[in-house]
Amino acid sequence: MTTCTSRAAWLNLLRRLHFYIGLFIGPFIFVAALTGTLYVATPQLESWLYQDALRGTLSGEKQPLSAQITVATEAIQGNLRLHAVRPGILAGDTTRVMFIDPSLGESETRAIFVDPVTLRVKGDLPVYGTSGILPLRQWIDYAHRSLLLGSVGRLYSELAASWMWVAALGGIALWSMTRPRRRINNKMQNSRRLHVSLGWALLVGMLIFSATGLTWSQWAGGNVDKMRAAFGWLTPQVNTQLQSAVPAVHDPHAEHHMGSRMMGEAAASPLRVEEFDKVLLAARAAGLDAGKLEIRPPSGSGRAWTVNEIDRSWPTQVDAVAIEGSTMRIVDRTHFSDFPLMAKLTRWGVDFHMGILFGLVNQLLLIAFGTALCVMIVVGYRLWWIRRPARAAFNPANTLIQAWFGLAWPTRLLTAVIALLLGVALPLMGGSLALCLAVDYLRWRAATAMLEAKPVE
Repeated sequence: MTTCTSRAAWLNLLRRLHFYIGLFIGPFIFVAALTGTLYVATPQLESWLYQDALRGTLSGEKQPLSAQITVATEAIQGNLRLHAVRPGILAGDTTRVMFIDPSLGESETRAIFVDPVTLRVKGDLPVYGTSGILPLRQWIDYAHRSLLLGSVGRLYSELAASWMWVAALGGIALWSMTRPRRRINNKMQNSRRLHVSLGWALLVGMLIFSATGLTWSQWAGGNVDKMRAAFGWLTPQVNTQLQSAVPAVHDPHAEHHMGSRMMGEAAASPLRVEEFDKVLLAARAAGLDAGKLEIRPPSGSGRAWTVNEIDRSWPTQVDAVAIEGSTMRIVDRTHFSDFPLMAKLTRWGVDFHMGILFGLVNQLLLIAFGTALCVMIVVGYRLWWIRRPARAAFNPANTLIQAWFGLAWPTRLLTAVIALLLGVALPLMGGSLALCLAVDYLRWRAATAMLEAKPVE
């Protein structure tokens, strides 16, 4: 089989691969970008919609935390286990007292919102995870992560994250090999320039969102966790075991689903709500001065209380302490400043992905990014429609297999090895590529047979 020049062969391969990613993966990336944009655009709407629950009395003396918890417990008739408390520290904030409700989903808790000044119950709502988002954004978050289809739906977002960085880098490489020497003004070239310009402008963002999205993914995320564990990049967590001989357990997903921990664990000894006041004072004395804190009671006998800073806006405040309940002694602590560099980058990357790291600026940047990404995908489809060849299905040159055959054999081997390694690291990428190649091979066989059977004129 004859081969074309090395540059032409690579160009054919990149063109076909970029086309397939855009055609088949583009819709998934589009939906992820659209729902993600809605998620980061709605914090203010959420604050307005649930303002009755979120807003407390601006002035006046705050009642003890124990009194607030007692009011919340009475509101639910005391039949649910207390999971955590987020005190209303800043003026005008309500206190969240969160209970484990078996009727709710994973990482969801039932939150009773209490005015810390008047002790009035202001709201009763489900909240989700460490971020504490309320029903509106929780629904958008589920749509973004899983299309509201549960664990099966999560495959869509993982597929988008697995291929987006390939599409971005491949598109840039393709442009560098095919950019025209002079400016041409026509329908196709104008659309191509817009597509390329948006690709360059969004390149860094696509790489960041692809990487951070994979940390949340179902299959690739497990491989990411193994890599982080191997290199010591896991997020440090306080050791709640009061016996020092027992090592702390590190949660590889601590930075984005801490809310699901301990939900299935056995309850500790009956709590005395007065201890929450003492634990809060001990945490403050230990240097936890963030405006957002979460207090969790012991998960069982022989366990310590935990107090976590949960202010993930810049500068990040996520220090934590473990407190022995009988003596109020600090038995373990973590400082964000002592986190490994990769753990810090993961923390910042996830918070930037969620639009909370830099506040309103972060939101506006992600809204612009998501909107531009949707436009770029639509323009890409327009380019395909303009340039679509007649009877392409019957031309073997319009297949990925033919493009791969055009490479020299050492390069074929190299690309095959790279594809195999990526397929192992990113299982959905590997599975989707295998399926694509199977269909492409059948198209190549059919087109080749038709070409060979065509009579010579």
